[in-house]
Amino acid sequence: MQFPPGTAPEAGSVHEKYVAERDADVGRWGTRTLPDVVRGHAAQNPDGLAFIAGDERMTWRQFDAWSTAFAGRLAGAGLERGARVGVLLPDGVGVHVVYLAAMKAGVVVVAIGPRAARLEVRHLLTVGGATALVSPAEHRGAPVAEMVEGLGIERHIIVDGDWAAETPEQDLAGRELGLGDIHLLNSTSGTTGMPKCVVHNQNRWFYYHELAVECGDLRGDDVFLTVIPAPYGFAQWTANFTPTLLGAPTVVMPRFDAGEALRLIERERVTVVCCVSTQFIMMLNSPVADEVDLSSLRCMFTGGEAVPFERAAEFERRTGAKVLQFFGSNETGALSRTSVRDTTEQRLRTAGRVIDEMRVRLFAADGTDVTAAGGPGQAACAGPATCLGYFADPEANERLFTPDGWMLTGDICTIDADGYLRVVDRVSDFIIRGGKNISAAAVEDQVGTHPAVAMVAAVAVPDPTFGERVCAFVVLREAATLDLDALRAHLDARGVSRENWPERLEIVDDLPRGSGGKIAKAQLRARLRGA
Repeated sequence: MQFPPGTAPEAGSVHEKYVAERDADVGRWGTRTLPDVVRGHAAQNPDGLAFIAGDERMTWRQFDAWSTAFAGRLAGAGLERGARVGVLLPDGVGVHVVYLAAMKAGVVVVAIGPRAARLEVRHLLTVGGATALVSPAEHRGAPVAEMVEGLGIERHIIVDGDWAAETPEQDLAGRELGLGDIHLLNSTSGTTGMPKCVVHNQNRWFYYHELAVECGDLRGDDVFLTVIPAPYGFAQWTANFTPTLLGAPTVVMPRFDAGEALRLIERERVTVVCCVSTQFIMMLNSPVADEVDLSSLRCMFTGGEAVPFERAAEFERRTGAKVLQFFGSNETGALSRTSVRDTTEQRLRTAGRVIDEMRVRLFAADGTDVTAAGGPGQAACAGPATCLGYFADPEANERLFTPDGWMLTGDICTIDADGYLRVVDRVSDFIIRGGKNISAAAVEDQVGTHPAVAMVAAVAVPDPTFGERVCAFVVLREAATLDLDALRAHLDARGVSRENWPERLEIVDDLPRGSGGKIAKAQLRARLRGA
C-alpha cells in the first residue's frame, strides 16, 4: 500500500501500525479488482445492464469499453500512476465511468459531492493534492476553471456526457490499481472546521460487500436503486461495488426527488433501495406512494442517522420490504448490522448485532474499556471494514485512534447480552441533517465571518423529516441587525455549501456558559426542544 511522498503515516505512529494491519487484510475476499470484475461481466453478459439513469442505459460491455477509453484519456493527459484527480460530476452513468477509468489508469479519485460549493471544492482539491480535475465546464452556474484558479490544477478535463466518444488508445499496461492501493479520497465532516479527506482502498469494500450480501440475502438478479451521491461512503458499496460484484443493475438519480424515486422503483422493478432515513421518510410522505406498485421491493438499506421506528415500521407495512442498516461512518465502516433474519424489534429498535471481525470496543470518558459491562461508552473498532485514516493529516489521525489503535466513532453506545448495539448519545459536535454530518464548528466559523456577528453557537434543532436541522444562536455586535435571509446571502457569496447554511436563526443577548467557560450547548438544545 503506497501513500504519496509527504503523506504517509508518521513512522512508529498508531496510524502507521493500523495501516500495516489493514494491508495484511488485502486479498482475503478475493484477488480480482473491480476492473477485473467488469471485464468478466463484459465477456460473459455483454448486453446485461450495469447502470440506469433516466432514459440512459449502460451495458456491461459499454461500461468496460467507455471506462477503458476514458482511462486512456487520463493517461494521455500525462498523469503519472498515483496522481490525484478531482472528480466533480453529477450522479448518473458518467461518474461511475470515470471512477472505474481512474482505477484502470492508476490514478486516485479525489471525490467531490455534486452539491459542493466553491469553498469546499477548493479545500478538497487542495487537501487531496489534486493536479488534475474532471468536471463539466460549469458547476452551480459558475465556470469551473475560475472556481479552481490558482490551485495548481495542471490538467482540466471537461466532459460533456458523451462517454461513447472515440479516444486515441493509450498503453495502460502496469498502471491499474491493485486491491490494496489507494483508489479514492472522499470527504467527511470534521469537528474543527472544513472536511477531511478519508483514504480508501478497494479491499475494504470487498469485505463490506460480503457483509451486505449475507445480511440482505442479495443476489445477481436484484435491481438496486441508490439515491446517495456517488462520492460518499454509503454509495461506495451500494452503487460502485456490491451491484457490480453481483452483476446486478444499479438505478441512479442525478438529483433525489421522492416522487421520481417511487416511480423508478415501479418502472425498473427495483428490489433493493439504498437511501438515508430522511429520503425514505420523504418517499412515505409523497402522494406518489399511493399511486405506484412497490411490490418488487425486498429490502431497504438505510442509515446515516437514527432510524425512526414508527416510520420504518410503516415502510415495511406498506411495501413488504425489510428495513436494514449498518452502524458506522465513512471512516469506520460497519461496526454492527441488522439482517433479514432479525425480528422487527431487532431491526428497527437497535443498530444491529456487532460484527465479530470488527472487534468492537466501548470506552468510558477516561479511556477505560467498558465493553464487558455493555457500556455505555464510545464505540471504537479495528477491523477490515475501516478506512485507512485521513489523508495528510497526522493531527486528525491522532484524534481518530485510541493509543492502542482502535478507531473511534464519536458515538456513545451500549451492547446488550445478545450482542445488539444501540446508540444512546453523541460525543462529536455534529448536526446530522438528512444523513449528512454537518460540523457545528464549520458552521460557526462561517457564520462568524458576518460583520454583524459577535458570537455564534450552532446546534441541532429536531426535525420530523430531516432528523435534525441547523440552528445558529447569534449574539450581535452593538447596534447591528441580522436576519436569516441576510445571513444566508452572505454565506452564499462566500461560496459556502448549502448544507452548512443555518435554517433557523436565534438572536440572543448572550450564550450560556458551563463551569469551564465553554458554551453550554445542552441548554441551547433544551431551549429548542421546549420552543
